[in-house]
Amino acid sequence: QVQLVESGGGLVQAGGSLRLSCAASGYSYTTYAMAWFRQAPGKEREFVATISWDGTNTYYADALKGRFTISKDNAKNTIYLQMNSLNSDDTAVYDCAAALTTHPGHTLTAVARYKIWGQGTQVTVSS
Repeated sequence: QVQLVESGGGLVQAGGSLRLSCAASGYSYTTYAMAWFRQAPGKEREFVATISWDGTNTYYADALKGRFTISKDNAKNTIYLQMNSLNSDDTAVYDCAAALTTHPGHTLTAVARYKIWGQGTQVTVSS
């Protein structure tokens, strides 16, 4: 069973940057799309970005393009979310997730497809 462990959250001032990490373990002979979602207090969970298993394809929420970058280090089995120009609207719990796919180049945006989740990491942006 795949396990995901996030790190890198914290408190940052508006305009600052953070990089989140998600280390994956426990998989074999399968491919997964990986993604970041976030959930702010009182709001539904929303899609942030996804990356294919082989790291060749990415897709972002329209509102976050240009500020957030998802990447993958295959040697370390870790995905990252670089977040720049943070503002108070980015305050949320950020979750890393994995979804089985049939092709290593596939990405997925639908939260319902993601069955494996990390524990979440809090990002708080102070204004």
